[in-house]
Amino acid sequence: MQTNKPDFSFFDLTSHDAQPVQITIAMKHVVFLLIFNLSLTVSYSQVNGIELSHYIFPEFTPGVVLMKSGVKYDALLNYNSLTEEMIFDDKGKKLAIGKEGKERVDTVFISDRKFFILDDKYVELIYHSKCDLYAEHKCGVKYPPKPAGYGGTSETTAVDTYSSMYSRGIMYELKLPDGYETKPYIIYWLKKNGKLNKFVSIKQLMKFYDDREVMFSDYIKNHDVKFDNQESIVQLIKYLDGN
Repeated sequence: MQTNKPDFSFFDLTSHDAQPVQITIAMKHVVFLLIFNLSLTVSYSQVNGIELSHYIFPEFTPGVVLMKSGVKYDALLNYNSLTEEMIFDDKGKKLAIGKEGKERVDTVFISDRKFFILDDKYVELIYHSKCDLYAEHKCGVKYPPKPAGYGGTSETTAVDTYSSMYSRGIMYELKLPDGYETKPYIIYWLKKNGKLNKFVSIKQLMKFYDDREVMFSDYIKNHDVKFDNQESIVQLIKYLDGN
């Protein structure tokens, strides 16, 4: 197949410092970018950093984006739970699927995992049987304090720091500068009897199984069920589905 060099300057490509970007990219396969409204994120390497957990995968991983039209596209993908964007790597540049493109996506496959769009958010299908269980991956960040006079420090406002991280492209790196701390967490969505319910605690989940309250409580007592442990939540729901 002949390699084409499409000019993407007519697309709405915007860097995260709000400056318009013109870019030309050569691709060997059908152009993955053409059907997406993309936002371009500039990569900034960090010499000294700590491993982050705001990406679901430790590195960008080969995956497939299935469109609602049935067309499939291959890409190096990862999900950023801090920005809540599906990111792909194009020769070192981090590109995010924009709002318009996301509306056309049916499923994203990364490794052996599946991601869908639910209420305009990416969620991972982690269990499918009598009911469907989805995990919405999210992440908080604790910012380092600003240096103050006389060797002291002062608190940094979340708005100012987030804006700085965004404009500098830091949050798209797999490493973060020293002093930043990330805290990933999960919001679950349970589709049961055709109804979709969100829960953020085991106590809330119990309400959706009020007809099996004793069974639910007994299982919790005899098993190490932790809300932030996906597998233990899956095993609990699988047990309830089978009894």
